[in-house]
Amino acid sequence: MDLTVGPNQFFWSAETWAAFYTDLAQSLVDRVVVGELVCSKRLPFYQDRIPETISRLVEAGKEVALTSLALVTLKRERKLTADLAAMGVMVEINDLTALAHLPENCAFAVGPLVNVYNEGTLKWLAAQGARRICLPPELPIASVKALTQVASDLGVAVEVWGHGRLPLAISGRCYHARLHGRSKDNCQFACEDDPDGLDVLTGDGKPFMAMNGVQTLSDSYACTDHQIDLLRQAGVSALRLSPQSDGFLKLCKLYRQRLDGDLPRGDLERSLRTADPNVRLSDGFLTGSHGAEWSGESGARSAAS
Repeated sequence: MDLTVGPNQFFWSAETWAAFYTDLAQSLVDRVVVGELVCSKRLPFYQDRIPETISRLVEAGKEVALTSLALVTLKRERKLTADLAAMGVMVEINDLTALAHLPENCAFAVGPLVNVYNEGTLKWLAAQGARRICLPPELPIASVKALTQVASDLGVAVEVWGHGRLPLAISGRCYHARLHGRSKDNCQFACEDDPDGLDVLTGDGKPFMAMNGVQTLSDSYACTDHQIDLLRQAGVSALRLSPQSDGFLKLCKLYRQRLDGDLPRGDLERSLRTADPNVRLSDGFLTGSHGAEWSGESGARSAAS
């Protein structure tokens, strides 16, 4: 099973962004998706660094793809989407409108924000040229297995969200701007102050979710330590790790060791909790009763029986 690093969901400075991918080139991952997923206003800060970053990753032996925006609403965003195919690497669509901008008979990847919930949708995307699909993170293991069986017959690789705050929704409004009393057009990039998203609490102070500009994320970090064997048996080709600002290279190493059998089940979880005793993990979409649940070993065991 391979490791894919998904697009960075957050707004980091250009220097931080470039340093992250420079380090990632030497990591133990197989595939990297770069570019802007959430908000096109962030892109000019690091856009001129993307070609060099792609070259560095390719030279290091990584497969590289460019993400489309999750929500295309403006004329300049349509142009940005149309320009992706000219970069010479595979495009990962996260909005079906991006298909209109791809050259005819162009192979592409599908990101987790496209609702691939059933076999019919998967077959339709494969017929359009999809060669890799990262399934939406809210699917249970039984659905993952059903979809990977169809994908295998069609020659389509299937990824599953392996680690990171889960993408829940994209809005036309910017939550960060509203929080600071600003309009979306004059946000002054308030989201830069929260490099892993801003925790949102309930009225009684309990963690609820996280906001990231126009994006809503899960409060917890999905972790598939206990589900890796189930996912491998289901025919999943790769786990997707979502960038975070702290300890990401170590995280990649832990997952690589876990996939290679050098780390027993549960040790990855223990390592994460040792590094941050307050970390909130979840795996409920795959093997629990609800998404925010941590089912752990019992959930994986129950799903396997």
